[in-house]
Amino acid sequence: MERRTWLAVALLAFVALATQALVWVFVPREDENTFIGPPRSDYTLANFTLDALDEQGKHSFTMAAPRLARKEDDGSIFVTAPAYEIVDNGGNLWKGTSESAWVNKDGTVMKLDGAVDMRRLETEKVQPVQMLTRDLTITTDPKSKDNPQAERERRMETAAATIIRDPQTIAQGVGMKSDLTLKTLEFLSDFHSTTQPAKLR
Repeated sequence: MERRTWLAVALLAFVALATQALVWVFVPREDENTFIGPPRSDYTLANFTLDALDEQGKHSFTMAAPRLARKEDDGSIFVTAPAYEIVDNGGNLWKGTSESAWVNKDGTVMKLDGAVDMRRLETEKVQPVQMLTRDLTITTDPKSKDNPQAERERRMETAAATIIRDPQTIAQGVGMKSDLTLKTLEFLSDFHSTTQPAKLR
């Protein structure tokens, strides 16, 4: 049970960082209306790489993809075959892929469609962790007008089969829900966990 808890916390930390980074990248800035001219039209980027830095100027997020398109009518962003690279709060590197990604105009909904693969790379300090699933939706509560500095609740869910594993444990089930703010993760049905004997590790 303790091993599954650690896996869940590590995975949730990664997804929370990914969500925060994508929201920062795609949400329109507060001062966008200071520009003079017609509203920004739709656009498409091809074979692009986007890098983001944290408040200390260190690399925190990279996304590369063959195509990004912004829809003029609703302001949403669609990305084809994105590859993510994120440095978590512990300085660990995560890499992830999905078949496509969609982010709504205000950044409160992000959908990773098709096969989703997220991995924490092994170092001297941490073991590798991997999550495999499909059609993952991440929602973030809108920013409060009364308290704009308040932490916004984030949730993640999928109805698909999900596997989370490290070298010692494989946890799997059908359907998954999590609260990224509370750092909780729940498999909805058909849960199964396998732990290798110590002599095989």
